[in-house]
Amino acid sequence: MQYRTLGKTGLSVSEIGYGGGRVRPEHDATSLVKMLHYAMDCGLNFLDTAPNYGGGYSETVIGKAIADRRESCIVATKTEAYDPDGIQADVAGSLQRLSTDYIDVLQFHGGWFYTEETHPILEQGGLETYLKLKAEGTVRFIGFSADGPSGGAEQLIATGEFDMIQTHYNLMYQSTCDAFGRRGIIPDAVAQEMGIVLMRSTTSNAFQNLMKHCFPNEMADVDVDSFLLNYSLSNPMVNVALMSLQSIEDVAWTNAVSDNVEARLDLRAVHGR
Repeated sequence: MQYRTLGKTGLSVSEIGYGGGRVRPEHDATSLVKMLHYAMDCGLNFLDTAPNYGGGYSETVIGKAIADRRESCIVATKTEAYDPDGIQADVAGSLQRLSTDYIDVLQFHGGWFYTEETHPILEQGGLETYLKLKAEGTVRFIGFSADGPSGGAEQLIATGEFDMIQTHYNLMYQSTCDAFGRRGIIPDAVAQEMGIVLMRSTTSNAFQNLMKHCFPNEMADVDVDSFLLNYSLSNPMVNVALMSLQSIEDVAWTNAVSDNVEARLDLRAVHGR
């Protein structure tokens, strides 16, 4: 496993992070914890979750996995609420489910950040509450997750108060980091020394499904997953690529991509820049 620095946080984070968004109550907790322990033993240290993933089950499972490893893990979770009281309630619930007394990275759980979302954050005490939690040590660093570029996301970045952003970026989804104009919310965030965490790092199977549909014979023996993950990790602005690891085999192949640094692509050359 290779490591990068998460922006101005100074945290050394594993290039591959665990994305807990697909954890559901029907998944066996013991098996998930065993898999996560194996991943941690192989070097993974960044785990991302949220209160609404599996109705809290994701946080509960991660809490069990980090129980004896808390100091070596970087745990990121989110708040659905943007108002002070709601944020405090969400954080209290997360701390209980994670069985910890602090959160490494707390994020506003966002979508496209329209005015109705950014206004309570910036004007009605949302950001102020995050900064208060950070000052008192309940939260170490703060950020937000965004599905893509928007005026609201740009506003949040421009405050200079956030430590990281989690957003979409992959071979198919380029609007957060435009290789031609060298613009977008990813480079804007990097300019503010924010860390960059990716979701949908390998297109959530959209590219794989497309290629298999269009070229079923040609793609039969192609390792598309590794190709896509390597593409995302080839962007030097990226710090962590979240993956919904499901098995020991998933841990093995994602780690292999991380360690194969000689395979990194020159994305400027790929995009003709």
